[in-house]
Amino acid sequence: MRYLTTLRYIDEVARVGSIRKAAETLAITPSALNRRILMFEDELGAPVFERLARGVRLNTAGEILINHIRHQMSDMDRVKSQIADLSGVRRGHVSIACPQPLLRYFLPREIERYRTQHPAVTFDVFVRNGLPAEQALHDHTADLALLFEPPQFADFQTSLTIRQPVYGVMAASHPLAKQKVLRIGQCLEFPLALPPAPNALRLLLEGLAARSGSRVEPVVQSDSYEFLLNYGREEEIVTFYFPVGIPAGNALENRVSRPVDPHDIPPVLLYLGHLRNRILPVAAARFADQLTNAFVAAYECD
Repeated sequence: MRYLTTLRYIDEVARVGSIRKAAETLAITPSALNRRILMFEDELGAPVFERLARGVRLNTAGEILINHIRHQMSDMDRVKSQIADLSGVRRGHVSIACPQPLLRYFLPREIERYRTQHPAVTFDVFVRNGLPAEQALHDHTADLALLFEPPQFADFQTSLTIRQPVYGVMAASHPLAKQKVLRIGQCLEFPLALPPAPNALRLLLEGLAARSGSRVEPVVQSDSYEFLLNYGREEEIVTFYFPVGIPAGNALENRVSRPVDPHDIPPVLLYLGHLRNRILPVAAARFADQLTNAFVAAYECD
């Protein structure tokens, strides 16, 4: 496995852009790591890094090599997972890139369910949405990605599309809490707590407001949905969220959630997918199947 170890070293140097920083992570001296890279470059017949005043960066040959390395490492993870399955012991690792709403209840619950059956499987969860999530697939940082934005990369393979209606969230004492279904016009009459643009939900609200001749002017903004939801306990204010981030039974601690009329805001699409043409490791593939079943059981999916 010495060859694969060298590839892993090169991948780490490429990620951090520094031989010294990579050496700290890899528990190897910078001089030894540099010698390892120089030997590999000599065997390859071409340098793969440009040596800069402050660090290194991949050259054109290095960009070609790093794609090969990441595919090799991914394939080896898949092979290890398949070999472990031969003995009936489900091992492996699953890495996921997803937006904040999945982190509150849905994903922790699904990971706990999976690890109850397969405790030897480990997980990495990265907070990503849109292009950063797709990039995580592309560089093999993540096996699976969930997006609240339409995929941009042609190599994003969508396995499931989940419809998420928009819900208004407010204190139980808020005047709108008595409504069974909310209209956006009503919501805009009250103080709002919203994520900053260019958040997809924020852009939807601004478009609706513009068509009715009004403006969206939140009194509180944050890129943390957790903060926005918690702030709603302190002031009679309206924020918006998705069912996937709301606990079963609407248990929101002195807050309530009410669906927004779909004629005002149609359901937002959540995309589950992976890198096209990549054969996922067994653990990741099985977890993707579990997520699919859970989504289909709870929401309208395509």
